Amino acid sequence: MQRENPSPAAPSSRVDLSPAGSGDGASPLPAGERSSDGAAGPGEGLASASFINIGERTNVTGSAAFKKLILNGDYTAAVEVARQQVENGAQIIDVNMDEGLLDSEAAMVTYLNLIAAEPDIARVPVMVDSSKWSVIEAGLKCLVGKGIVNSISMKEGEAPFLAQARKCLRYGAAVVVMAFDEQGQADTAQRKVEICERAYKLLTGIGFPPEDIIFDPNIFAVATGIEEHNGYGVDFIEATREIRKRCPHAHVSGGVSNLSFSFRGNEPVRRAMHSVFLYHAIAAGMDMGIVNAGQLDVYDAIDPELRELVEDVVLNRRADSTDRLLAVADKFKGGPQKAADPAAELWRTWPVEKRLEHALVKGMDAFVEVDTEEARLTVARPIEVIEGPLMAGMNVVGDLFGSGKMFLPQVVKSARVMKKAVAHLLPYIEAEKTEGASSKGRIIMATVKGDVHDIGKNIVGVVLQCNNFEVIDLGVMVPAQTILDAAVKHDADMIGLSGLITPSLDEMVHVASEMSRAGMTMPLLIGGATTSRVHTALRIAPAYEGPVVHVLDASRAVGVAGTLVSDTLKAALVAETAAEYEKIRIQRAGGGQSALVPLAQARENAFPTDFIAHPPVKPNFVGTMTIDDVTVEMLIPYIDWTPFFRAWELHGNYPAILTDEVVGASASSLFADAQVMLKTIVAENWLHPKGVIAIWPARREGDDVVLFADESRSSAVKRLPFLRQQIAKRDGRANMCLADFIHPEADWLGGFAVQAGEGIDVQLARFKAGHDDYNDILLKALADRLAEAFAEYLHERVRREIWGHEKGNKQSNEDLIRERYTGIRPAPGYPACPEHSLKTHLFDLMNVEARAGITLTDSFAMWPTAAVSGFYFAHPESAYFGVARVGPDQLEDYAARLGVSRERATQLLRPNLD
Repeated sequence: MQRENPSPAAPSSRVDLSPAGSGDGASPLPAGERSSDGAAGPGEGLASASFINIGERTNVTGSAAFKKLILNGDYTAAVEVARQQVENGAQIIDVNMDEGLLDSEAAMVTYLNLIAAEPDIARVPVMVDSSKWSVIEAGLKCLVGKGIVNSISMKEGEAPFLAQARKCLRYGAAVVVMAFDEQGQADTAQRKVEICERAYKLLTGIGFPPEDIIFDPNIFAVATGIEEHNGYGVDFIEATREIRKRCPHAHVSGGVSNLSFSFRGNEPVRRAMHSVFLYHAIAAGMDMGIVNAGQLDVYDAIDPELRELVEDVVLNRRADSTDRLLAVADKFKGGPQKAADPAAELWRTWPVEKRLEHALVKGMDAFVEVDTEEARLTVARPIEVIEGPLMAGMNVVGDLFGSGKMFLPQVVKSARVMKKAVAHLLPYIEAEKTEGASSKGRIIMATVKGDVHDIGKNIVGVVLQCNNFEVIDLGVMVPAQTILDAAVKHDADMIGLSGLITPSLDEMVHVASEMSRAGMTMPLLIGGATTSRVHTALRIAPAYEGPVVHVLDASRAVGVAGTLVSDTLKAALVAETAAEYEKIRIQRAGGGQSALVPLAQARENAFPTDFIAHPPVKPNFVGTMTIDDVTVEMLIPYIDWTPFFRAWELHGNYPAILTDEVVGASASSLFADAQVMLKTIVAENWLHPKGVIAIWPARREGDDVVLFADESRSSAVKRLPFLRQQIAKRDGRANMCLADFIHPEADWLGGFAVQAGEGIDVQLARFKAGHDDYNDILLKALADRLAEAFAEYLHERVRREIWGHEKGNKQSNEDLIRERYTGIRPAPGYPACPEHSLKTHLFDLMNVEARAGITLTDSFAMWPTAAVSGFYFAHPESAYFGVARVGPDQLEDYAARLGVSRERATQLLRPNLD
């Protein structure tokens, strides 16, 4: 049954619903006593003549057995369920037929007509329970006498609420009013009272009899293990007392079974919880309740130890009450099984709108298709589910993320839920040939031509989708014209470009130029690891007449995109950004950068590597070796987890991040998911690491390292040009170049390429088919970490075995992460070796594609993306550094050494020329 809260609402009857003492609250009776008219209450001992039991089993959403009977058309047996409810003490029966496979209206009419013909059932009133007004109205037409409508609320505002109330008034029906308004479901005592009092004034204002108003202030589960839930029982009891005071003659009801969902499977404890709760709630004025009257215990007959523990929980008398009850719950269950996981099933009893919101916020997709279908059946058009509860849920996600209460891993999980829900609805939407849900804006996103990295782009896309932007992701390696064509075809509001490698920066300039040539004016967003505000200002923005904005990370993307589609805020952001970029350009033109020294002077200040104290170590192996004996399981101990969390924009160092006050919970959850996936990768052999290494005889010639075919060093096979720092250094600091670490007469240089991405495409395709962004990104992030771990593992093996230049004890993983070892492994594209085209030489020398299954794009990106390549330098003084900016003299020199034109060298070194 779809309800406004997790509690199945309360009843009314076809007779006078005003209990004795209405407005003053009912008084509980001691055990063994009865009221003056002899009527027994819910479990003698908490009995009151004014308390009405509502049977809960004639409900297809609350009883699997009843649902099966109705779906099978066994109405004869279904009628017996109602009879049993009445025989067990139900004074009203709640009938609900909300099931996607049913004609709910026909089922309701059939069932009500059948039970009306049974005198021993027809003597009690019927509560017509449905989330659809058409079903409720069909049911009301079948009733003789006074019926009860379950339920109405103010969740959509006062006007719809009063319209339904007036219809109930015309049918002469009482109404259950949920404590639910435009802001959501009432959870605190104050909110419960405020909503009910407001509804009372509205209803009595249109002439609705106050004695026909039944408030359900929401009974929620206690003892869930979540501290905020501890007061739910007390909140209901206190709210009940105040509602009865402020709303004379109205009734208070609730779904009592919701209280004990944390202990599903432990019926003795649940029965005790219901009895204790009712004992106090009836005293406060609760005069109705959906409860299994046949499964209530006499308050005084409950085991004293259990009663005290339960009372502590229900009344929230101790901070450790939940733990204390859990500790002894099995003893009262009568078996060895443990109590059910607290809160595990509570949310499944909520109304479908709240269930969808909960699933989105928590990133739980197990029931999303079932719940989405249920929601679809409650609306006129399937698009309303997207624009209604789904978008409302994602707005909650967006707000939580924007306020720092939710983090990227959780947001990506939420997006997975949203995508699965939308995928379920799409066939119905397409059948109607309607447009998709309205959005804040439409964004074309792409990783530019030559680049294959998309984790960051995917995360940004997910976050934007969570904030109601329509994202059209063109993927990776996307040519400029394809991007422009897509923007026109989809009438995009903006374009977002992503890139990880430095050659992508030039491609972004090219895309901007093409957009300008095409006369476009839409905003252009720039993002990716190698992009920067400065480069955007100096290179990209001048190439395009429209707004160009550099977006630092996913958390900023929403604010930027939202402002750029705002009629009132866009102009200010565009003007502010343009002014900022112009300031950067002026500063750079005015010589705001560090001074450079001539290349000759920089070479004179080369690093003085001490080859006397540390002469080159002859390797144990020279040549090329394929590495095919490595498994994922072997690499896991070498994983550096800190970059993994940063990829998800969770900042902090592992393992301290797991207990961080701000992001610790999210980081721990992400880490746990990563461990589960790693076990699956190993068990199911998802990924197949492959690698290749080579060690060549070498020597230094200027800023070049020359590689030779053999130890005679008479036949050169390759000349590798390296770049030198040109920034002016203070005395005692060298202008470094990687060639400095190679002996000018006889030395060795190593190379490697490893990947951990073979096999990943099969799994990614499966995740894509399942609309599972979270596991898609998680697997990519883990594959990247495994590739880096492979590089770390192999470097250790080279240092200690294959080359053998490192002696002593084996380092810990922390030592490896902190690079406390001999030698370095710089990679083309990184600060010490920023020029990417050196990869082509490395790949040709080692025949990488054939040996390790890694290829290069035109822009030198590696495919699969979970790959690492670089050089091995063995000298103990070798160290990492950044080349940074170089001058025009080194540009000319490097072009000659590399054997390319000045124009081509300019393209290759563009980031180092700014």
